[in-house]
Amino acid sequence: MHTEQQQIGVVVGGGNGIGEACSQLMVTRGWKVVVADFDGEAAKRVASEIGAHGYQVDVRDRAAVEDLAKVVERDIGPVHSLIVPAAVVQNRYKPDEFPMEEYRNILVVNIEGTFNCCTAFAAGMCERKKGSIVNVGSSTNYCGQPLHAYGPSKAAVVNLTRSLAGQWGRSGVRVNSVSPGLTLVKRVLARPPGRYAGNVNDHFALGRRVEPSEVAEAIEFLASDRAAAITGIDLLVDAGLLAANGWGLYGGVPGTPGSLA
Repeated sequence: MHTEQQQIGVVVGGGNGIGEACSQLMVTRGWKVVVADFDGEAAKRVASEIGAHGYQVDVRDRAAVEDLAKVVERDIGPVHSLIVPAAVVQNRYKPDEFPMEEYRNILVVNIEGTFNCCTAFAAGMCERKKGSIVNVGSSTNYCGQPLHAYGPSKAAVVNLTRSLAGQWGRSGVRVNSVSPGLTLVKRVLARPPGRYAGNVNDHFALGRRVEPSEVAEAIEFLASDRAAAITGIDLLVDAGLLAANGWGLYGGVPGTPGSLA
Protein backbone atom coordinates (compact mmCIF):
# COMPACT_ATOMS: atom_id res chain seq x y z
CA MET A 1 0.00 0.00 0.00
CA HIS A 2 1.22 3.51 -0.84
CA THR A 3 1.94 5.84 2.06
CA GLU A 4 2.51 9.58 2.29
CA GLN A 5 6.18 8.88 3.02
CA GLN A 6 6.76 7.32 -0.38
CA GLN A 7 8.84 9.39 -2.75
CA ILE A 8 7.02 10.33 -5.93
CA GLY A 9 8.62 9.72 -9.30
CA VAL A 10 7.18 10.96 -12.60
CA VAL A 11 8.18 9.11 -15.78
CA VAL A 12 7.34 11.10 -18.91
CA GLY A 13 7.44 8.64 -21.77
CA GLY A 14 6.62 5.79 -19.41
CA GLY A 15 4.12 4.04 -21.67
CA ASN A 16 6.65 1.88 -23.48
CA GLY A 17 10.29 0.89 -23.84
CA ILE A 18 12.84 2.23 -21.39
CA GLY A 19 10.22 4.42 -19.72
CA GLU A 20 7.98 1.44 -19.05
CA ALA A 21 10.90 -0.56 -17.62
CA CYS A 22 11.80 2.38 -15.42
CA SER A 23 8.23 2.75 -14.16
CA GLN A 24 8.09 -0.94 -13.29
CA LEU A 25 11.42 -0.90 -11.46
CA MET A 26 10.61 2.21 -9.46
CA VAL A 27 7.39 0.67 -8.15
CA THR A 28 9.29 -2.41 -7.00
CA ARG A 29 11.79 -0.12 -5.25
CA GLY A 30 9.02 1.55 -3.27
CA TRP A 31 8.37 4.68 -5.30
CA LYS A 32 4.92 6.11 -5.89
CA VAL A 33 4.99 6.39 -9.67
CA VAL A 34 3.24 8.62 -12.18
CA VAL A 35 3.33 7.34 -15.77
CA ALA A 36 2.80 10.00 -18.43
CA ASP A 37 2.93 9.49 -22.17
CA PHE A 38 1.77 10.98 -25.47
CA ASP A 39 -0.11 7.67 -25.85
CA GLY A 40 -2.54 8.08 -22.99
CA GLU A 41 -3.88 4.55 -23.31
CA ALA A 42 -0.38 3.11 -23.00
CA ALA A 43 0.27 5.25 -19.92
CA LYS A 44 -2.95 4.02 -18.30
CA ARG A 45 -2.19 0.40 -19.23
CA VAL A 46 1.26 0.49 -17.63
CA ALA A 47 -0.07 2.36 -14.61
CA SER A 48 -2.85 -0.18 -14.14
CA GLU A 49 -0.42 -3.11 -14.40
CA ILE A 50 2.03 -1.78 -11.80
CA GLY A 51 -0.25 0.13 -9.44
CA ALA A 52 0.69 3.64 -10.56
CA HIS A 53 -1.08 6.75 -11.88
CA GLY A 54 -1.44 7.28 -15.62
CA TYR A 55 -1.76 10.53 -17.58
CA GLN A 56 -1.67 11.67 -21.19
CA VAL A 57 0.64 14.55 -22.11
CA ASP A 58 2.19 15.99 -25.26
CA VAL A 59 5.64 17.24 -24.30
CA ARG A 60 5.63 19.66 -27.24
CA ASP A 61 2.86 21.59 -25.49
CA ARG A 62 4.50 23.63 -22.73
CA ALA A 63 1.20 24.59 -21.12
CA ALA A 64 0.06 20.96 -21.05
CA VAL A 65 3.26 19.85 -19.32
CA GLU A 66 2.94 22.66 -16.78
CA ASP A 67 -0.68 21.60 -16.14
CA LEU A 68 0.45 18.01 -15.62
CA ALA A 69 3.01 19.14 -13.04
CA LYS A 70 0.34 21.12 -11.19
CA VAL A 71 -2.15 18.23 -11.25
CA VAL A 72 0.41 15.72 -9.98
CA GLU A 73 1.59 18.03 -7.19
CA ARG A 74 -2.02 18.78 -6.16
CA ASP A 75 -3.54 15.31 -6.43
CA ILE A 76 -0.64 12.97 -5.65
CA GLY A 77 1.97 14.99 -3.80
CA PRO A 78 5.35 16.72 -4.10
CA VAL A 79 7.46 15.23 -6.87
CA HIS A 80 10.87 14.02 -5.75
CA SER A 81 12.15 12.82 -9.13
CA LEU A 82 11.37 13.40 -12.79
CA ILE A 83 12.48 10.92 -15.46
CA VAL A 84 12.28 11.98 -19.13
CA PRO A 85 12.75 9.17 -21.66
CA ALA A 86 10.08 10.69 -23.96
CA ALA A 87 11.56 10.92 -27.45
CA VAL A 88 10.97 10.33 -31.14
CA VAL A 89 13.30 8.02 -33.05
CA GLN A 90 13.89 8.41 -36.75
CA ASN A 91 13.96 6.57 -40.02
CA ARG A 92 17.25 6.62 -41.89
CA TYR A 93 17.61 9.26 -44.59
CA LYS A 94 20.42 10.82 -46.55
CA PRO A 95 20.86 14.35 -45.18
CA ASP A 96 19.62 16.01 -48.37
CA GLU A 97 16.55 13.75 -48.48
CA PHE A 98 15.42 14.18 -44.85
CA PRO A 99 11.79 15.45 -44.76
CA MET A 100 12.04 18.72 -42.87
CA GLU A 101 8.70 18.31 -41.11
CA GLU A 102 9.91 15.03 -39.63
CA TYR A 103 13.31 16.54 -38.80
CA ARG A 104 11.76 19.47 -36.94
CA ASN A 105 9.36 17.22 -35.01
CA ILE A 106 12.26 15.09 -33.74
CA LEU A 107 14.07 18.17 -32.50
CA VAL A 108 10.95 19.65 -30.93
CA VAL A 109 9.97 16.46 -29.08
CA ASN A 110 13.45 15.40 -28.03
CA ILE A 111 15.02 18.67 -26.93
CA GLU A 112 12.19 21.17 -26.51
CA GLY A 113 9.98 18.51 -24.94
CA THR A 114 12.72 17.58 -22.47
CA PHE A 115 13.21 21.25 -21.63
CA ASN A 116 9.45 21.71 -21.08
CA CYS A 117 9.35 18.77 -18.68
CA CYS A 118 12.43 19.86 -16.74
CA THR A 119 11.28 23.44 -16.23
CA ALA A 120 7.70 22.50 -15.34
CA PHE A 121 8.62 20.01 -12.61
CA ALA A 122 11.72 21.81 -11.34
CA ALA A 123 9.59 24.72 -10.16
CA GLY A 124 8.21 22.77 -7.20
CA MET A 125 11.53 21.05 -6.54
CA CYS A 126 13.36 24.38 -6.32
CA GLU A 127 10.75 25.73 -3.90
CA ARG A 128 11.26 22.70 -1.65
CA LYS A 129 15.05 22.76 -2.12
CA LYS A 130 15.08 19.07 -3.04
CA GLY A 131 14.61 16.99 -6.14
CA SER A 132 16.27 15.11 -8.96
CA ILE A 133 15.82 14.95 -12.71
CA VAL A 134 17.13 12.23 -15.02
CA ASN A 135 16.97 12.87 -18.74
CA VAL A 136 17.62 10.17 -21.33
CA GLY A 137 20.28 10.80 -23.93
CA SER A 138 21.79 8.23 -26.29
CA SER A 139 25.12 6.68 -27.19
CA THR A 140 24.63 8.42 -30.55
CA ASN A 141 25.68 11.56 -28.66
CA TYR A 142 29.24 10.23 -28.62
CA CYS A 143 29.84 9.21 -32.22
CA GLY A 144 28.76 9.87 -35.77
CA GLN A 145 25.92 7.69 -37.02
CA PRO A 146 23.44 7.98 -39.92
CA LEU A 147 20.85 9.47 -37.53
CA HIS A 148 21.09 13.11 -38.53
CA ALA A 149 18.22 14.37 -36.37
CA TYR A 150 18.07 11.89 -33.49
CA GLY A 151 21.81 12.02 -32.71
CA PRO A 152 22.07 15.83 -32.59
CA SER A 153 18.86 16.06 -30.56
CA LYS A 154 20.23 13.67 -27.94
CA ALA A 155 23.55 15.52 -27.83
CA ALA A 156 21.50 18.62 -27.05
CA VAL A 157 19.68 16.77 -24.26
CA VAL A 158 22.99 15.88 -22.60
CA ASN A 159 24.27 19.45 -22.92
CA LEU A 160 20.99 20.79 -21.54
CA THR A 161 21.33 18.40 -18.60
CA ARG A 162 24.71 19.86 -17.67
CA SER A 163 23.40 23.40 -18.02
CA LEU A 164 20.39 22.78 -15.78
CA ALA A 165 22.57 21.01 -13.21
CA GLY A 166 24.57 24.22 -12.85
CA GLN A 167 21.44 26.35 -12.81
CA TRP A 168 19.57 24.49 -10.09
CA GLY A 169 22.31 22.93 -7.98
CA ARG A 170 22.16 25.57 -5.23
CA SER A 171 18.39 25.07 -5.17
CA GLY A 172 18.90 21.45 -4.14
CA VAL A 173 17.93 19.96 -7.50
CA ARG A 174 20.22 17.42 -9.18
CA VAL A 175 20.06 16.93 -12.95
CA ASN A 176 21.73 13.99 -14.68
CA SER A 177 21.28 11.96 -17.84
CA VAL A 178 21.63 8.33 -18.88
CA SER A 179 22.69 7.51 -22.44
CA PRO A 180 21.69 4.00 -23.53
CA GLY A 181 23.29 2.10 -26.36
CA LEU A 182 21.22 -0.09 -28.67
CA THR A 183 18.55 -1.34 -26.26
CA LEU A 184 16.27 -4.32 -26.78
CA VAL A 185 12.95 -2.46 -26.65
CA LYS A 186 10.05 -3.62 -28.81
CA ARG A 187 10.73 -1.28 -31.71
CA VAL A 188 14.34 -2.51 -31.94
CA LEU A 189 13.32 -6.15 -31.76
CA ALA A 190 10.80 -5.53 -34.55
CA ARG A 191 13.40 -4.19 -36.98
CA PRO A 192 13.97 -6.43 -40.01
CA PRO A 193 17.13 -8.51 -40.47
CA GLY A 194 19.81 -6.59 -42.30
CA ARG A 195 19.17 -3.29 -40.52
CA TYR A 196 22.65 -3.56 -39.00
CA ALA A 197 25.88 -4.77 -40.59
CA GLY A 198 27.18 -8.23 -39.72
CA ASN A 199 26.52 -9.82 -36.34
CA VAL A 200 25.12 -6.99 -34.25
CA ASN A 201 26.52 -8.32 -30.99
CA ASP A 202 30.07 -8.27 -32.38
CA HIS A 203 30.00 -4.47 -32.14
CA PHE A 204 29.72 -4.55 -28.32
CA ALA A 205 32.56 -5.19 -25.89
CA LEU A 206 30.23 -7.36 -23.80
CA GLY A 207 29.08 -9.28 -26.88
CA ARG A 208 25.44 -8.33 -26.42
CA ARG A 209 23.01 -5.46 -26.51
CA VAL A 210 21.39 -3.67 -23.58
CA GLU A 211 18.23 -4.77 -21.78
CA PRO A 212 15.66 -2.06 -20.89
CA SER A 213 15.82 -3.13 -17.25
CA GLU A 214 19.56 -2.39 -17.19
CA VAL A 215 18.97 1.18 -18.34
CA ALA A 216 16.20 1.48 -15.75
CA GLU A 217 18.62 0.46 -12.99
CA ALA A 218 20.96 3.32 -13.88
CA ILE A 219 18.10 5.81 -14.09
CA GLU A 220 16.55 4.77 -10.78
CA PHE A 221 19.93 5.04 -9.05
CA LEU A 222 20.51 8.60 -10.28
CA ALA A 223 16.94 9.56 -9.42
CA SER A 224 17.28 8.29 -5.86
CA ASP A 225 18.97 9.78 -2.82
CA ARG A 226 21.69 7.11 -3.18
CA ALA A 227 23.14 9.47 -5.79
CA ALA A 228 22.86 12.54 -3.57
CA ALA A 229 26.32 13.87 -4.50
CA ILE A 230 25.99 13.28 -8.25
CA THR A 231 24.80 15.98 -10.63
CA GLY A 232 25.63 17.10 -14.15
CA ILE A 233 26.84 13.72 -15.41
CA ASP A 234 25.88 11.57 -18.37
CA LEU A 235 26.02 7.86 -17.56
CA LEU A 236 26.64 5.67 -20.59
CA VAL A 237 24.84 2.31 -20.49
CA ASP A 238 25.83 0.72 -23.79
CA ALA A 239 27.26 -2.79 -23.11
CA GLY A 240 30.61 -1.47 -24.33
CA LEU A 241 29.50 -0.27 -27.77
CA LEU A 242 31.77 2.76 -27.65
CA ALA A 243 34.60 0.85 -25.99
CA ALA A 244 34.65 -1.61 -28.90
CA ASN A 245 34.03 1.02 -31.56
CA GLY A 246 37.60 1.24 -32.85
CA TRP A 247 38.38 -2.47 -32.73
CA GLY A 248 36.96 -3.13 -36.18
CA LEU A 249 40.04 -1.46 -37.67
CA TYR A 250 42.15 -4.23 -36.12
CA GLY A 251 39.99 -7.24 -36.92
CA GLY A 252 37.39 -6.91 -34.21
CA VAL A 253 37.24 -7.31 -30.45
CA PRO A 254 38.88 -10.42 -28.95
CA GLY A 255 36.68 -13.46 -29.27
CA THR A 256 34.86 -12.38 -32.44
CA PRO A 257 35.30 -14.17 -35.78
CA GLY A 258 38.39 -12.96 -37.60
CA SER A 259 39.77 -11.09 -34.61
CA LEU A 260 43.50 -10.45 -34.80
CA ALA A 261 43.76 -9.58 -31.10
